[in-house]
Amino acid sequence: MASINKRPDGRWRARYRDANGKEHAKHFDRKVDGQRWLDTVTAAVQTGTYVDPKTAKATVTDWCDTWLAGYATRRRSTVRQAEVHIAHIKAAFGPMTLSTVRPSHVRSWTAKLKADGAADSYVYAPHGRLSQVLSDAVDDGILARNPCSRRTSPGAGQQRAYVATTEQVWGLYEAFPEHLRAAVLLGAFVGLRTAEVCGLRVEHVDFMRGIVTPHAQWPGVELKTEMSRTAVPIPQELALDLSAAVAAFPGDGTVVTDGRGHSAAPWTLDRAVRAARDNVPGLPGDFRFHDLRHYLASMLIASGADVKVVQARLRHASAKTTLDVYGHLWPDSDESTRTAIGAVLVARADFLRTSGGATA
Repeated sequence: MASINKRPDGRWRARYRDANGKEHAKHFDRKVDGQRWLDTVTAAVQTGTYVDPKTAKATVTDWCDTWLAGYATRRRSTVRQAEVHIAHIKAAFGPMTLSTVRPSHVRSWTAKLKADGAADSYVYAPHGRLSQVLSDAVDDGILARNPCSRRTSPGAGQQRAYVATTEQVWGLYEAFPEHLRAAVLLGAFVGLRTAEVCGLRVEHVDFMRGIVTPHAQWPGVELKTEMSRTAVPIPQELALDLSAAVAAFPGDGTVVTDGRGHSAAPWTLDRAVRAARDNVPGLPGDFRFHDLRHYLASMLIASGADVKVVQARLRHASAKTTLDVYGHLWPDSDESTRTAIGAVLVARADFLRTSGGATA
């Protein structure tokens, strides 16, 4: 409900009540200005973009602190990543009120990050976090609209992963300490991520049937999604190699150990890769243990596996992720489409020639 009345001092008092019944008022020298203000507020209420004037004074820092408090229920590693992004956001927008952040400010921020040397793929993450935080502010009714959008996004980047050759994978295997070689097999032929390799327990490998079912990542944290816990079939030869490694280097229940009876930590594998990669001809200096997954993907694609099979073996959440990372590895389909269309035309020509018919 809104109204505007003239006060004894000659000024005009415009007022309205919000959805909670709270009255808001503002004074104007001219009635037309007061009416314009009421019209704006009424339109905001009707379109769902109304924000309480007092709430609208919240700064980006204030809201980020509130948002992080609610986000703290996630696993600790997820929260730590969010805290890193929030630090970037506070440094750029902290003192600003939420309502004053404009798309131009967001674009300037991402441009500065890139000018400072950050890659698009790096800038994409904090931008996505800012969008998430401000979107939640909109849902909470303290911000009218989110200034982040596709137009402000820097894009996720199109850097192509390095794919090791089979010779390089076996070279890395030979250069690894003997007690860690099973890790190379799990990365290159099962597609496990670094922390998943270190967290894989013996009971999660069916050596008789040839099935690896990841359940946890180091240090014993359950994998987040159902897809990441998908069972992966392995050949009997690989099952025998993994079984032999477990027998040779027994530990506290994990498949890969540090050689002293304890589970290997992710940084142990990272150090082993750094020490070994210089001894493998052609392997780039920035090659990581995680890159062994790319070898598995390339091997499956070269063998004729379709995108759904590769997605399932790498346990990607969606086929889009698989195509975004490995789409360039599938063979060019130009010639196959030419052949398919040509076969139809040839068949038509043969029919007309043998039947003596004419084209329609």
